[in-house]
Amino acid sequence: MFVKVCGLRTQEDVKAAVAAGADAVGFVFTKSARKVDPAAVRPLLADVPDNVLTVGVFAGIPAADAARIAHEAEVQAVQLHGDYPRGAFEEFDGLPFRLLRATTLTEDTDVTVGAYGEEMLLLDSPVAGSGERWDLSVLARSAPAGKWLLAGGLSPANVAAAIETAKPWGVDVSSGVESARGVKDHELIRQFVSAAKAV
Repeated sequence: MFVKVCGLRTQEDVKAAVAAGADAVGFVFTKSARKVDPAAVRPLLADVPDNVLTVGVFAGIPAADAARIAHEAEVQAVQLHGDYPRGAFEEFDGLPFRLLRATTLTEDTDVTVGAYGEEMLLLDSPVAGSGERWDLSVLARSAPAGKWLLAGGLSPANVAAAIETAKPWGVDVSSGVESARGVKDHELIRQFVSAAKAV
């Protein structure tokens, strides 16, 4: 089970996620309680081994700006979160970033992994980063195939059941491992990664 821990802001957060066994660590570069400055992220990456993916998360920012910020932060991957058109992903053609497409699930959502040229698809709750749970039963009937991550309202207490229901390739967590909004709880990170990987 691929596990991404998102919204990290400090060296201690990154060390905790890596030590817990996270496969990816995410840094938010858009308006949020978890927002970090690109220049502040670069030193945080010193503690990330090569086998852990570093992801810059963007919402409501033009693709060209996201690419510039990701380059400045020196992250390996870009996650475009929200209502980005296919053309936004095409702007990354030839650039050295792996791509994640993050979206909510509606009747019109194309849940084909790679439909926009992305490597991974992330399905989130309607309000990203809110910690709100959503109805996973629709995924039990028609889950995507391939590298897709489940997000939205996951926590150490419910991640195992969510995986059993939706059968994702991976999971993503942010608010579910926080003691306060934007403040990561390192023990909850450890518990979450452990619970997810035990399924």
